[in-house]
Amino acid sequence: MQVSEPSAKYMVKAAEYKQTEAGHIPADWRLGRLANVAQIRSGITKNSKAAIDNPVSVHYLRVANVQDGYLDLSDMSQLLVSQSDIKRHEVLPGDMLMNEGGDLDKLGRGALWRGKFSPCIHQNHVFVVRSGPQLIPEYLQAWTGSASAKNYFMLAGRQTTNLASINKTALGQLPIPLPTLEEQQAIATALSDTDALIDALEQLLAKKRQVKQGAMSALLTGKRRLAGFEIEPGYKNSEVGLIPIDWTTSTIGAEFFIQLGKMLDAEKNSGTPKNYIGNRSVQWGKIDMTSIGEIRLTAADINQFRLRIGDLLVCEGGEIGRAAIWEQPIEECYYQKALHRLRQKSNYNPHLLLNILQWLSNTGKFKNYATQTSIAHLPKDKFETIPIPKPKTTEEQNSIVAILSDMDTDITDLETRLGKVRQVKQGMMRELLTGRTRLV
Repeated sequence: MQVSEPSAKYMVKAAEYKQTEAGHIPADWRLGRLANVAQIRSGITKNSKAAIDNPVSVHYLRVANVQDGYLDLSDMSQLLVSQSDIKRHEVLPGDMLMNEGGDLDKLGRGALWRGKFSPCIHQNHVFVVRSGPQLIPEYLQAWTGSASAKNYFMLAGRQTTNLASINKTALGQLPIPLPTLEEQQAIATALSDTDALIDALEQLLAKKRQVKQGAMSALLTGKRRLAGFEIEPGYKNSEVGLIPIDWTTSTIGAEFFIQLGKMLDAEKNSGTPKNYIGNRSVQWGKIDMTSIGEIRLTAADINQFRLRIGDLLVCEGGEIGRAAIWEQPIEECYYQKALHRLRQKSNYNPHLLLNILQWLSNTGKFKNYATQTSIAHLPKDKFETIPIPKPKTTEEQNSIVAILSDMDTDITDLETRLGKVRQVKQGMMRELLTGRTRLV
């Protein structure tokens, strides 16, 4: 898939500005309220006990379908309704769907309906905002994603015990800058071009991840052998399924020393302050050093919990099995009890085990070894019994790791590029939706 960077389709034009509730905007822009330039329609209340004459089964949009800037239609529900319900609550192409409830920082999130299903209705926790003649729907979607609009939703939302909500009246008071229709369209088009690039990169990234998953399934089980390593043709049954005849199986505990980290207890811990990483820092294949903490350690603790290059860190709780290799980005570091540290006993490549752990996680096989309380845990006594395939030679292990590592590099490069394009879009939104950059 070929994707290209967004082209510069705009240029600066001098303008005078005025202060409004939506911030500084050009003097020739008007400021409106959403309720004055669009209809805000409430959805249908689901009532399974209500009697319906001549019911019709239709798709309906729920809060879970409405994401920030896009609609997730992978899990659409259907509802039996009357023809009058369809007339009152039908979603039309160009309608903006906005969530009434959810997390406070996600209130007002929304996306345009393009008419994939017809008819389609919306539930009572999803507003439909139907633009009037002064407002282009694509411009409305862009504005609701702006910092100013999100700040308004945060202030206008009502926080309850575990959810926040915004009512129809408060949503209708959303201040919205109104350039001419021509300029609204130009702004929407510029941002839409960037959205198209983001979509293309996301699709390419998903495809590369699927390809890597397929490669892991083939290489880590020996279904696909690399040239020059097949000693004896054929396969045999094992604890991990079919594997090549010349491979063996082992367990994680047989190949690695496993040790949990230091318990965090500010009142009991004593000694010298030292850097440490916790569960959140360990992501798949990488360690995020932005959330590094500090813990007091004794001389014995320092000897026991200091990390070395090549140590494999594995999450014991939460997303169990999530793992990364310590490559020593800083000189000295330690780790907390929510992590297992794995250190080689023999010649089993820790990078190979890292890929096996990710494969086990992706296929749901970790659940057989988890202890479930409020969150899942992977206790040491179960973790060390997990069976793993073992290619006969170190060279074959290293070759498998090299191929999967190259795939990881491609994925990381694409993630970086996608992040940069998203930053470009945020910068464009700040410029275009405030009129600091005018489209010609």
